[in-house]
Amino acid sequence: MPGKVLIIDADPKAADSVRRRLAQEGYAVEVAHGGESGMAQIRREPPDLLILEVLLPDVDGLEVCRRLQAADGAVVPVLMLTVKDTVADRVAGLDAGADDYVVKPYAEDELLARVRALLRRRKVSFEDQVLRYADLVMDTSTREVLRGKRLLSLTAREFDLLRLFLRHPRQVLTRDIIYDHIWGYDYAGESNIIEVYIRYLRTKLEAGDEPRLLQTFRGVGYALREE
Repeated sequence: MPGKVLIIDADPKAADSVRRRLAQEGYAVEVAHGGESGMAQIRREPPDLLILEVLLPDVDGLEVCRRLQAADGAVVPVLMLTVKDTVADRVAGLDAGADDYVVKPYAEDELLARVRALLRRRKVSFEDQVLRYADLVMDTSTREVLRGKRLLSLTAREFDLLRLFLRHPRQVLTRDIIYDHIWGYDYAGESNIIEVYIRYLRTKLEAGDEPRLLQTFRGVGYALREE
């Protein structure tokens, strides 16, 4: 079976059209007609992919996306399939956490191609679920991080920063790369924010007098590397 898909769309005719086409391709498909009922289905049995309309009668699609992003361990890719077609609508959907955005009416072949692409990315994501370097282990699904046998308590931003390093072990990451991936170009806070969070991470990583793993390369950036 290619995968399990949940469609959340208040329009029964539109939802059934997508359901039938995906079922023809071998997907197991379920349908919900409201944001709350859809979220309840996701909690009971998370799908491999969510196809989501923005316009819903209770909780709208943007809020459904935000709740998924806020949920611990949420790894359900979201394809927004909606009548809302302005650039601002697309930006709002992607900012809320959607992985892709398709406007109705759509070409069926394009929709199927995007579904396949998102499911391939999800498979790769699961293979990358547990990240390791030296005695450092991160489970990205449970958001647990161990240094040896010691469990680390990290903030969301510290976790994201450490995950970036774990995905690029031994590679020197420049300040621009770190800034872009973790804070984005629209960040308007302190200019030394990277140094501050590197210091926070080092304090927690080395609390048991372990060897330093986060190395500074002056004038270049930082790397997760044994000394």
